[in-house]
Amino acid sequence: MSRFTTDRIAHCGASNGAVRATDASGLDARAAGPATRADATRSGGLVRTAVIAFAAAAIGGCTLIPGTSGSLMREESSVPLPVTEGTDTVPANVKLKPITAELIIEQHQAKESRFRSGKAGGQTATRASDPKKIPGFDYQDYKLGPGDIINVIVWDHPEITIPAGSYRSAEQSGTLVAEDGTIFFPFAGVVKVAGLTTREVRQVLAKRMASVIENVQLDVRIVSFRSKRVYVVGEVAKPGLQPIDDIRMTLVEAINRAGNITEEADHGNVLLTRNGQTWRVDLQALYEEGDVSQNVLLQPGDIINVPDRQLNKVFVLGEVRNPGSFVMNKRRTTLAEALSDAGFVNQSTSDPAWVYVMRSDNGSAELFHLNARSPDALLLAERFPLLPRDVVYVDVAAIARWNRVVSNILPTSQMLQLTSETRYPLFGGRQ
Repeated sequence: MSRFTTDRIAHCGASNGAVRATDASGLDARAAGPATRADATRSGGLVRTAVIAFAAAAIGGCTLIPGTSGSLMREESSVPLPVTEGTDTVPANVKLKPITAELIIEQHQAKESRFRSGKAGGQTATRASDPKKIPGFDYQDYKLGPGDIINVIVWDHPEITIPAGSYRSAEQSGTLVAEDGTIFFPFAGVVKVAGLTTREVRQVLAKRMASVIENVQLDVRIVSFRSKRVYVVGEVAKPGLQPIDDIRMTLVEAINRAGNITEEADHGNVLLTRNGQTWRVDLQALYEEGDVSQNVLLQPGDIINVPDRQLNKVFVLGEVRNPGSFVMNKRRTTLAEALSDAGFVNQSTSDPAWVYVMRSDNGSAELFHLNARSPDALLLAERFPLLPRDVVYVDVAAIARWNRVVSNILPTSQMLQLTSETRYPLFGGRQ
């Protein structure tokens, strides 16, 4: 046998051995294959079972669905809500009221009645619908008080009258009423003038000076009104005190002297505090409807508070394009305007058939529902009046709710699937 033949036989033997070794390892792998595939199949089945169970639980139990949903209050509130204050009725589930033409008429009447009784927006003040309800102030004669400055002129006796001169103002040359309500005047002495009108002061001075000056003729004028004042605060250009003079001081006059109201002022909710009691005055009714009863006469010590509009907000939430809070314009905002301010409903995720208006006013709660799936329903929304602090909620569509559930499940299912494919799978793997 040649060397070539011997080497070829040896090479073939080595190759056959390698083949046998490879076949043996292949047999081992095929022997172990069914178990591995069974484990993988069993693990994948468990993953799918877990995902399906989680999805079923999420769909069956609304508590697992992300976000808010109005599906729990299709007929009434899902939780007990407070009722009218001052009653013995316990909180209960509030029935849902559909928004109809009859309800809109009722709401307009209730809104006006609520404002006239001073209950709009949670306030406790009373509207001055009848000027007789607010005690007025007699402006026929101004009565002097401490701090006022008067000027006494005695005719034909310039030596008694202090000349004003070109370098002295009327206030500087006048006579100041002291804290005790008295003044001093030549040939008359100390005279009590607090609580007297200028006519009465003139009579007192003439009587006292009659023994010195025959047929005395004098005049008394007020040159500075400083004893009586009102206070104007809030949304006005120049808040502060405003002195009351011999001109009738009305609410509009005081506000005008304070530089008028600002753009952020609440026209319909001006508060007048007098003798510890607060009254609501509607300047909007005065300006737009000519209700002069709102222009009440002021008396010393009155406090006028012009609040801002920040409490006159409505909240639009849910499936709208721009949810948030929106300031009402002169307390006149309808449901359609609120939805429009929020960019209207989201056409991709909203269910316009379920638009809610939630209202909590003076301790009582109300729930209203509008089916806005049909465009003509917006005619009702355009006439449905909102009140300050109302909450408008647009429910989510069922398909959008399902998509949100799936989007939350997918990351978990993918994690479980990847875990099951590792060497130590989460389900059915060897420890």
